[in-house]
Amino acid sequence: MKLKKQVTVCGAAIFCVAVFSLYLMLDRVQHDPTRHQSGGNFPRDCQFALGGKGQSPDLQMLAVYSLLPFDNQDGGVWKQGFDITYEPNEWDTEPLQVFVVPHSHNDPGWIKTFDKYYYDQTQHILNSMVLKMQEDPRRRFIWSEISFFSKWWDNISAQKRAAVRRLVGNGQLEMVTGGWVMPDEANSHYFAMIDQLIEGHQWLEKNIGVTPRSGWAVDPFGHSSTMPYLLKRSNLTGMLIQRVHYAIKKHFAATQNLEFMWRQTWDPDASTDIFCHMMPFYSYDVPHTCGPDPKICCQFDFKRLPGGRINCPWKVPPRAITDANVAERAQLLLDQYRKKSKLYRSKVLLVPLGDDFRYDKPQEWDAQFLNYQRIFDFLNSRPNLHVQAQFGTLSDYFDALYKKVGIVPGMKPPGFPVLSGDFFSYADREDHYWTGYYTSRPFYKSLDRVLEAHLRGAEILYSLALAHARRAGADGRYPLSDYALLSNARRNLGLFQHHDAITGTAKEAVAVDYGVRLLHSLTNLKRVIINAAHYLVLGDKDTYRHDPAAPFLSTDDTRPNQDSLPERTVVKLDASPRYLVVFNPLEQERLSVVPVLVDSPHVRVLSEEGQPLPSQLSAHWGSATDTVPDIYQVSVLARLPALGLRVLQLHKSFNSHGALKSSVRLYLHGRDLAVRKQEAVPVHVFPATAEDFCLENQHLQACFSGRSGLLQSIRRAGEEREQRVSSEFLVYGTRTSKDKSGAYLFLPDGEAKPYAPKDPPVVRVTEGPLFSEVISYYQHVQTMVRLYNVPGVEGLSLDVSCLVDIRDHINKELALRFSTDIESDDTFFTDLNGFQIQPRRYQRKLPLQANFYPMPAMAYIQDMQSRLTLHTAQALGVSSLSSGQLEVILDRRLMQDDNRGLGQGLKDNKRTCNRFRLLLEHRATANKSSSFFSKLASVFKALGFPSARTGSPEVQDGRPISFPSLLSHITSMHLNAEALVMPVAQEKLAPPVLRSFTPLSTTFPCDFHILNLRMLQAEQDDSLPSAEAALILHRKGFDCSLEAKNLGFNCTTSQGKLALGSLFQGLELGSLQPTSLTLMYPLGTTSNSTNIRLDPMEIATFRIRLG
Repeated sequence: MKLKKQVTVCGAAIFCVAVFSLYLMLDRVQHDPTRHQSGGNFPRDCQFALGGKGQSPDLQMLAVYSLLPFDNQDGGVWKQGFDITYEPNEWDTEPLQVFVVPHSHNDPGWIKTFDKYYYDQTQHILNSMVLKMQEDPRRRFIWSEISFFSKWWDNISAQKRAAVRRLVGNGQLEMVTGGWVMPDEANSHYFAMIDQLIEGHQWLEKNIGVTPRSGWAVDPFGHSSTMPYLLKRSNLTGMLIQRVHYAIKKHFAATQNLEFMWRQTWDPDASTDIFCHMMPFYSYDVPHTCGPDPKICCQFDFKRLPGGRINCPWKVPPRAITDANVAERAQLLLDQYRKKSKLYRSKVLLVPLGDDFRYDKPQEWDAQFLNYQRIFDFLNSRPNLHVQAQFGTLSDYFDALYKKVGIVPGMKPPGFPVLSGDFFSYADREDHYWTGYYTSRPFYKSLDRVLEAHLRGAEILYSLALAHARRAGADGRYPLSDYALLSNARRNLGLFQHHDAITGTAKEAVAVDYGVRLLHSLTNLKRVIINAAHYLVLGDKDTYRHDPAAPFLSTDDTRPNQDSLPERTVVKLDASPRYLVVFNPLEQERLSVVPVLVDSPHVRVLSEEGQPLPSQLSAHWGSATDTVPDIYQVSVLARLPALGLRVLQLHKSFNSHGALKSSVRLYLHGRDLAVRKQEAVPVHVFPATAEDFCLENQHLQACFSGRSGLLQSIRRAGEEREQRVSSEFLVYGTRTSKDKSGAYLFLPDGEAKPYAPKDPPVVRVTEGPLFSEVISYYQHVQTMVRLYNVPGVEGLSLDVSCLVDIRDHINKELALRFSTDIESDDTFFTDLNGFQIQPRRYQRKLPLQANFYPMPAMAYIQDMQSRLTLHTAQALGVSSLSSGQLEVILDRRLMQDDNRGLGQGLKDNKRTCNRFRLLLEHRATANKSSSFFSKLASVFKALGFPSARTGSPEVQDGRPISFPSLLSHITSMHLNAEALVMPVAQEKLAPPVLRSFTPLSTTFPCDFHILNLRMLQAEQDDSLPSAEAALILHRKGFDCSLEAKNLGFNCTTSQGKLALGSLFQGLELGSLQPTSLTLMYPLGTTSNSTNIRLDPMEIATFRIRLG
């Protein structure tokens, strides 16, 4: 039987509860959401998730996967393809136009650190480039990584800069994509993807006066459909991708679909279409780019001429081109060009010429450019060959293709297919799926998101503080120099989005270098936030003085080293009150439980006006059985203004009005362990195993196994049936054969086995008025499930975290699996970059590792009754290997390299905390809700897929699309943007009068997100801000068919309309100019109207002046 343990808190419990409910009523918590849903715009705003508009694409990636056999047949010289034949006269009427595009792929960190690569190689590549390109106007070169380019630019003469501007101006040098890095597309979050794109584009505009036109992504390990959207909204007209599953490349080559218009799954009107070129062969190196036969192509990589340091593995070396051999060599190369051309629809051919860190010596420039020019001169002087060959940039190729088909760049060429979907997961050969890097080095994947949240918070707070200071004429006293810290943090976060950084696929020393940069910026951003918060909460702004040596506020936590978990600040209480400033980085007001560590159990928390706030006192535990002496946690229920700062007071209080105590039960499961308790917080020790037990709040009840302490089921309030949601830990091994898992690859030795620790866990159950939790301490993982006893968003999901330490494992991966009764069949859903949802199907014809996908923000399974969403605060790999299951890989420790160039295993594991929210939602049914919702539910019956059962993707017009609910979106935001608690630093002095800061004058619509409010840099001095900022808004698409009762939202939706003019309290909107995503192009004219409208899913950037 399930045992209900009731909370007992002193004799005054009933009195406390009464006061508590009164407080909630007074503090207008229980918004009645029905008033929003019955009126408001929810019904109209729900239409979007139903789809229905727009044509279906020619190629839908989910359907392509279902179609392909994945049989990996030997294709001859093109091993993963097929034999290509042609008729010699095919080009008689329309000659072949060949563009050879020289490039050098520069990783901003991989085997060496960013700086080491720069000093050893990159600076020499760029220096030679300026010299060698000027020798012949027919030469071309492309460059993509602005992180390297800007470092080089800072170190060159004005004369050399002028030469670079000339080369760009005359089309010899093209800057492609123009991001700070070439980002990973699996683990990166859309905030950071956009931020590094803006950083690169702003740098290019300011220093070279150029705007990129074409995207170049040859090395990310699989491709996300978020990228084409971001490039399209940045006004790029074409893009190129390379690392796609070899079976898909073969299929697209056979059907001439390697070039297509890439469209978003949710796009109703083709406005997101962008032209995409997929490279057909194994790699972007020279042997795999001139044509299907690498043995021949390698002979045309003139860096490999005999006597050099590298040669051709196919044992036939290149030969320098001479008058005597040019006819034979040119003919051999032309044959490859023609064969490659047969895979595409046009008579224009792209041939990349480069590899990692190529062209770093003048000799290599000469070898490649002089020998190729001799071949081109020969080919072009023979009309009977019907070919015109030349060096070109990427945009030269796209322009020629568009000219040939007779349309404007960016429009859909007639006869080319439309594709929607993405290109995960990637395999480059056999069953070598690159699905390990979705989890590799999770410590840094987590630190990345912590830095991202701090950067967004710091940008917004700095922009608001600066606008208020300028308006008050106090900007002379404000630390404008904080802008340089913001700029540095943007660049460090941007650098980490690189496809060998956030992926966890760099050498150990390089990972440390990234970690040091991330931590350095995190520390600086805390300073920026503190300085802004200090100014904004001061009652009398005239008293503001910035003293870098003695900051007004302390940080919420500190990290001693780049690989440390945060250590929370302890607030020392004394006779005079201590003040806290709490920052809410969300654009929605939130009711949150704010935890603070204090040095006394005698504590009372008041609002700034002196009203008592509900609070819960708990012990602070240093281990499973030891409390930390003289440190306590007080958790305060506080209403935090949107994007605002709330002032709280902590008082030492010896009477009964202090924080309500929690009670603790500790189950030792027969283990002989000493327990160190504190008098102030009752702890009951049970030597034996517990029976199963449950915790509950007003929204749900969660039940746990007494033996394991792990979650077993969830029941929502007012429902009879409980939903089985049982969790377990599992371990994957790796193969015994030659190919083993490593940083990139996941090659398991079969299905996962149950995690079997040597001792049973210590289980600690804490119950209290504001939250209750269960913590299970196992040998390699301690897991916490917490239930907040508060109205609204926080109380509607379970807070789950896993502190993982597998440093004594050998070739093992630790997974967390949830098993439910949800009839999800073979379908599950994962997000792409926190931006959109992509339906997935478990493919039985593929190996287990092929069915894992990236989960940067969430994954869910569903049937006609319910949906279970796992929200995550860090990118990890996820799958659903059978109906009703969802599993996530928490960490991996691998002792060997997986032969992809890294030359190391993954042995630098850290103690890592993975944070989640588990949300169970029910579909609205007719008897519980309006007929509108029931009609909606009926639309979701899946059509047209082999398994037309409950869990199949929502299919509209053959487009699989799915969206989170509004509650799910807001839950994700709560998880990813935690409130920051900053104690006022001066302990002794009476602090000045502090006032809470509420920046927004109206409630923001529920489906709008302020992605960023980012000050732009000054014209002359890039370490200072200008008067303008970029406001980036995202309107989220959401699914209304999930029940939305008692959500506690204070917002509604507005059909995408927003009045920006009156949004910021006490500030005027001086100007508002809609621009392209990265601010390179103004869109339309600056109008006097400050009302805007955004379609669902769209991201829009505005150049604004606040003051």
